[in-house]
Amino acid sequence: MSVKFQDYYEILGVGRNASDAEIKRAYRKLARKYHPDVNKDKGAEEKFKQINEAHEVLKDPEKRKLYDQLGSNWQAGQDFKPPPGWENVHFEFSTGPGAEAFDFGGGFSDFFETLFGGRMGGGGRASARQGSWVMRGQDQEAEIEIDLESAYHGATRTLTLQGHEIDAQGQVRPRVQNIQVKIPAGVTDGTRIRLTGKGGEGMGGGPPGDLYLKVHIEPHPRFTTDGHNLQTEVALAPWEAALGTTVQVVTMDGTVNLKVPPGSQSGQKLRLRGKGFPKKGGQRGDLIVRLKIVVPKDLTAREKELFAEMAKVSSFNPRKVKGN
Repeated sequence: MSVKFQDYYEILGVGRNASDAEIKRAYRKLARKYHPDVNKDKGAEEKFKQINEAHEVLKDPEKRKLYDQLGSNWQAGQDFKPPPGWENVHFEFSTGPGAEAFDFGGGFSDFFETLFGGRMGGGGRASARQGSWVMRGQDQEAEIEIDLESAYHGATRTLTLQGHEIDAQGQVRPRVQNIQVKIPAGVTDGTRIRLTGKGGEGMGGGPPGDLYLKVHIEPHPRFTTDGHNLQTEVALAPWEAALGTTVQVVTMDGTVNLKVPPGSQSGQKLRLRGKGFPKKGGQRGDLIVRLKIVVPKDLTAREKELFAEMAKVSSFNPRKVKGN
């Protein structure tokens, strides 16, 4: 469903923070100017209907609050589509005692009906109504940045959210809330954590929406992440790579021994199974260890002799190795 957006504030010529008194004054001034009994210009009757419709919404704190909650959907003159959750809005209208009657000359716009229900009244007459409706609050999304240790082991964090809310008078005011967030062990980068009932405020007694936290893991000096796998790097001396060795590797849970096979190459990856991030069901990802061969820069005289001797006796030519 798509209808044309109606900017009620622009129609009455008031700002979005206008008081009830300012809205009432603007309405009376414009209603006198464009009333069909007074103004016979072409388009005056349609303008009069728009003025009455705008006043019907903005004079009522609850309707104004609902209208203001469209937020980013304020796009005057463009197609309007109700935001997510709008299908949960239910309206029931009944005539209230002492209701103020006025002439709309043909009912409300399609935009008004989209927000507040079907046409009211008939024969070109409509009355101010007392409305009751229920709407679930909108879901919201925020981001949270945590260190790798918190993502791996799990943690509890206090999240401060700064936003806005609309009071009973339809005024927008800042709101700050502190929320305790439980970070589950094994949460990966980009994961969305759902906090039920911590989203937008419900209206008409409706339940609040949910808050979704998108997790970002801070860079770590030793590890990088790849889903539930962790990656790290271990340096080897040339002779360790050639002859094979056993080295100690730091993991998130302590130090383990890793057997490096003879003839290992720089850039080669070895896998330590079960040393990565926790998964559901008790399983874990792996720790991928990338080997890096480091050549000594400063050699002793004896080391130079040994390398020179190796150069004489070795038939190895790295430039003739397949792939180089």
